[in-house]
Amino acid sequence: MEPIRYKQRVCTDQEKIEEFLFNARTGILALSAGEYPYALPLNFVWHEGCICFHGMGSGKKVDILSENPKAAFTVYEEYGTVKDPMPCHADTSYMSVMIFGRTEKITEVKEAAEILQKLVDKFMPKFYDHTLTGGLIDKYRSSMDGRAVAVYRLRTEAITAKENAVQTEQIFHPMG
Repeated sequence: MEPIRYKQRVCTDQEKIEEFLFNARTGILALSAGEYPYALPLNFVWHEGCICFHGMGSGKKVDILSENPKAAFTVYEEYGTVKDPMPCHADTSYMSVMIFGRTEKITEVKEAAEILQKLVDKFMPKFYDHTLTGGLIDKYRSSMDGRAVAVYRLRTEAITAKENAVQTEQIFHPMG
């Protein structure tokens, strides 16, 4: 893995990285697909050092992952534009994490249900009265093609993080 060149922006605070990944709601999954790369936004959970996501049991993403499980996943949050008296020195305040690894489809129904429950808990906390079970997951079928939901894990082989953290007063706020 090639190291980040802009050393001033490297974030090595593992606790900060973990919290960022735990709280972020979406990321971009990048796959190698023939002539062009294929990148798509996904909801995800950070679980046991892996990016976990789900989708229909068919489609372009599933086809690509079955041929080449290598992937990259980027999570990014912009906090605002950093002011500077010189226009060419204005900057962006942000945090970003890139994860590189191999995806695998979670085939054990109980484990898939656990990951899906984590997604439900993250995106709709306290909305449902009951937890997801392996039986429910096994029986659920897509209305589009009748296939079962697919749950994936991206196992981290390498991770990089960058940030440009600034004080709130350094952020530009347009006058409206």
